[in-house]
Amino acid sequence: MKPKRIWANLAVTDLTRTAKFYTALGFKRNGTHGSGELVSFSFGEAGFVINFFLKDVLKANLEIELADPHRAAEVVFTLSANGSETVDKWALEVEKAGGRLISRPSAFGEGYYGFLFADPDGHRFNVFHMDGL
Repeated sequence: MKPKRIWANLAVTDLTRTAKFYTALGFKRNGTHGSGELVSFSFGEAGFVINFFLKDVLKANLEIELADPHRAAEVVFTLSANGSETVDKWALEVEKAGGRLISRPSAFGEGYYGFLFADPDGHRFNVFHMDGL
């Protein structure tokens, strides 16, 4: 298989809240979707796309049960930062935007510094800086 692109689809309960949260963190909207069923954002320099669908819409389209992200991680996305100061700044921005820090910024492993957070719907993101990256 040689897909042209890859993106993620996550379930949310409130599109307006999701849009406000990711906009407050500075992520770029990925087009406008007039269906009222999703909001989409582009992440990182390569433009990885995450579509946030209303939960009932995504569940119906996939025809499967969806994990409750407040109780179990369906996936953990990692966002790389340019330095430990940036990691600390992003942690403050996440809290200000309404996210929940699962772990506070700290050193871990050899040459790693970061934290884990959840968005308002419980989707988890790992933010870290790695020496040499």
